[in-house]
Formats: sequence, C-alpha cells, structure tokens
Amino acid sequence: MVGKNCFAIASDRRLGVNLQTVATDFQRIFKIHDKLFVGLSGLGSDAQTLYQRLVFRHKLYQLREERDMKPETFASLVSAILYEKRFGPYFCQPVIAGLGNDDKPFICTMDFIGAKELAKDFVVAGSASESLYGACEALFKPDMEPDELSEVVSQALLASVDRDCLSGWGGHIYIVTPDEVREKILKGRMD
Repeated sequence: MVGKNCFAIASDRRLGVNLQTVATDFQRIFKIHDKLFVGLSGLGSDAQTLYQRLVFRHKLYQLREERDMKPETFASLVSAILYEKRFGPYFCQPVIAGLGNDDKPFICTMDFIGAKELAKDFVVAGSASESLYGACEALFKPDMEPDELSEVVSQALLASVDRDCLSGWGGHIYIVTPDEVREKILKGRMD
C-alpha cells in the first residue's frame, strides 16, 4: 500500500501444507536494497529459490551499472524470470514495492508467469487476497503519512487473515520512507 512518499509491505507469518501448520515465523518479505522490497507468497521452497535468483541478478546489475536497480526495472526482471519458467513455473505471486529516484512509490504484483498488474494505491496476493481487497478498499486513503499508513496496513492485514483459515500467526510489516525502514511484528490469531 502506498502513502505520501512512502509505502508499506506486509505479510502473515504462517507456512503451511494445506491445513497443517509447518512454521509460524516464515519470512515472505525480502529486502533487495534500502528502497526496494519484494514479497513472495506461494510455495515456500519456490519463494526462497526465486529470492536467491533475484538477489543474484540484482548483484550482477550493481556490478555492471554501479547503482541500485529502480523498482520498475526490477519488476521487469522478475516478470522475465517468471515468464522464462512458464512451462514449469515457480508457484509464487510476487509483490514488488519500492521508491523511485524522485521518492515516488511504485507497487505491482504478478501472477505465476509474470503478467504484471500495476496499481497506484495497493496490491494484494496470496490465499487471503479476496478479503484483503475488501479491507484495503475500505481503509485506503490517498497521501497517508507513514504512521497512519502503518496503522491502516496493520488493521487491513489482521482483519483479512482472520477470515482465512490458511493465513495467520501474526504479521510482518515494513514501512519504507526515503530516510528509514521501519519493521513491525504483529501478534494475531494463533490457530
């Protein structure tokens, strides 16, 4: 979700196989650089593999270009990596969030084969996406400050995972501004 020169990216902490919970502290949000994060919902092993490939490609870009990748460029890279594996896809839905050169927030999500969905307000992915759409539409306001954005994202995430039996065990939120990155752990439903 975007705010005024900031963005928030959030996920739940449950890793499960169907209805069985495997882990309650699974990391789904990964830092690419100070102003760019990627969230990978879906199959846990594919998310970790895809993250390692993305870090590798970003480091190659840094060596060649001597600068960090812009969010738009990173989104195109992720899309290309997913599309090249379209016949045996990574079972991941990436959510990409970052701040561009002018500190304008950029967010997008993709399907399993890399078809991008760009948005100006918020994007969602994962098993609780239907309830997340409703909560985010109800709570979103344009040009929110970081503190208000943190509260809105927290409420939307907790309200949504309470309505989905495959999500939960709290939440993990990053609020990114041009100056700082704030991390917040939420306590939630524990079943």
